[in-house]
Amino acid sequence: MIFRGSGVAIVTPFNENGLVDYEAYEDLIEWHIKEGTDAIIVCGTTGEAVTLEEAEKKELIKFSIDTVKKRVPVIIGVGGNNTSKAVNLSKYVEDVSGDGLLVVTPYYNRATQEGLLAHFSEIANCTKLPIMMYNVPGRTSCNMEAQTVARLAKIDNIVAIKEASGDISQIAEIARLVPDDFYIYSGNDDHIVPVLSLGGIGVVSVVANVLPKETSSLVHHYLNGDIKKALEMQLSINGLVKALFIENNPMPVKKALELMGRIKGTMRLPLIEVRPESTTIIKQELEKLNII
Repeated sequence: MIFRGSGVAIVTPFNENGLVDYEAYEDLIEWHIKEGTDAIIVCGTTGEAVTLEEAEKKELIKFSIDTVKKRVPVIIGVGGNNTSKAVNLSKYVEDVSGDGLLVVTPYYNRATQEGLLAHFSEIANCTKLPIMMYNVPGRTSCNMEAQTVARLAKIDNIVAIKEASGDISQIAEIARLVPDDFYIYSGNDDHIVPVLSLGGIGVVSVVANVLPKETSSLVHHYLNGDIKKALEMQLSINGLVKALFIENNPMPVKKALELMGRIKGTMRLPLIEVRPESTTIIKQELEKLNII
């Protein structure tokens, strides 16, 4: 098990010149650990990994690991649509003592199910680190079917999946087919309780960037048997979750963090600042929850 609870898909703050703002980033990490976030996920979609140069990415990865100092697991997004690049970055993460890998299904190439088997197997064979696969067809135009997940789950160090297909039937089928020591994490913040009800053990979360303590508490309430409280919390945050996806992630969550005074809302092209009307909605949802 890589972690149990809420793992934040942490944003990468940039300064006004578009460079990584390491001071703000360190503050975010310390805040998350203090608030009870159970794992830090670096260089994911929310972290704008695709706009980071290779040297930048490696620097950010090492900085994250060195800052966290094993207080919680640090899981690194190494996926992409070039298998050899993912292999090389996986080896680097192992060399600098990362705790696990998040590997998204390849995007744009539109691999077949057999291609996905070959892709994930190649990465798994290059490292001893535990691997969490990431299925998000809305981003990649590539859905990893339940039978494919089950076949990959037989590989020793492929231990989990972040499921963001939004297809509860598919998630239920995955849960039916995989062994007990393979773990399912929700990849959608509005589906945390539904995924937990199917045997999931946590979430890789965007909303945890804004509500770290609450997101972790939601998961642990459910896992500790207080399903009613978990459901109450799920429904209470869903308005904010909806606002954080009013435009493409991570544009809204960066705006939310800017409104909270935690980072500058700087994006890297082709992403840009959210529209004024979206800012208004995000602000309203933050105010409803007394975040600002």
